[in-house]
Amino acid sequence: MTNLLSDKMPDQTIRSQARRRIPVIARLLILLPLVIAGWLAIRSPLLPAALTQSALPKGEAPSGTLRFAAIGDMGTGEKEQYEIARQMEETHRRSPFGLVIMLGDNIYENGDQGDIVTKFERPYANLLSRGVRFQASLGNHDVRRGREAEIAYPGFNMNGRSYYSFSRGDGLADFFAIDSTRFDEQQSRWLRDSLASSTARWKIAFLHHSIYSSAAAHGKDDDIIELRARLEPILVAGKVSVVFSGHDHTYERTHPQKGIQYFVSGAAGKLRKGDLDRHSPFLAAGHDQSQSFMLLELDRKSLRFWSIDISGKVVDSGSLRPRK
Repeated sequence: MTNLLSDKMPDQTIRSQARRRIPVIARLLILLPLVIAGWLAIRSPLLPAALTQSALPKGEAPSGTLRFAAIGDMGTGEKEQYEIARQMEETHRRSPFGLVIMLGDNIYENGDQGDIVTKFERPYANLLSRGVRFQASLGNHDVRRGREAEIAYPGFNMNGRSYYSFSRGDGLADFFAIDSTRFDEQQSRWLRDSLASSTARWKIAFLHHSIYSSAAAHGKDDDIIELRARLEPILVAGKVSVVFSGHDHTYERTHPQKGIQYFVSGAAGKLRKGDLDRHSPFLAAGHDQSQSFMLLELDRKSLRFWSIDISGKVVDSGSLRPRK
């Protein structure tokens, strides 16, 4: 009787079978990244090229394209705010944009009307002279003493309202400025109805408080968690694609949450160095070592984004799809 435990296959047979297995393994290793990329594309609005588009666009935005910038927590009047403003000017020279969304804490420390010249008009004078339009939202420092003054100030284009919407590009994008310092039932109804009636390809919300953040300073605050519970269902039901916020003095791109891409860009003046929790489940990419702002460009197919630091270096970039 043959002993199956002791009988051995000839060495030549073993080597032949091993050679046949190696190409199969190699093919599986080649296919694995493609399978993973396909799975991510289904689950995420990020395009496969999400981290490879570091080069800024050059020249005027093509027809059918909207280009804009985002800044938050900028109104310090200090040299870092002016240096970021100069980087914005340089970016505008190479990649002209006509719109800046402001993510709150526009005028530190208390929103005093007397500080608007030194903390807004002077830093951004060159952009304002070139016709760039700034659209503001309110932060917690703004409303200490400056709520009414800021919403009435012509340069912030709020038209006397702490929350409002505006459109760009003939159905291309609708922007919704949210007052996160006073998100009451009246504003909640307005936002729900406004999103429901919007037919824009891109629905973009911006506000001060970050309802998803990996920053140690505010990411786990009770008021942030409460705001998320009230606001997020409205954003999801309204098919918002992208949300921009400040409050945390960092740059962060989260992993998409319930189909929405969140960006924190709260370091255009203030900076809280080393504040990001690198183990946070929300964090996809972030920068907390220097001040920064964002440049964005969208058309009907995709939105491209760049986070640019105080030295002009691109610290994060990529592209994403609109929600359907």
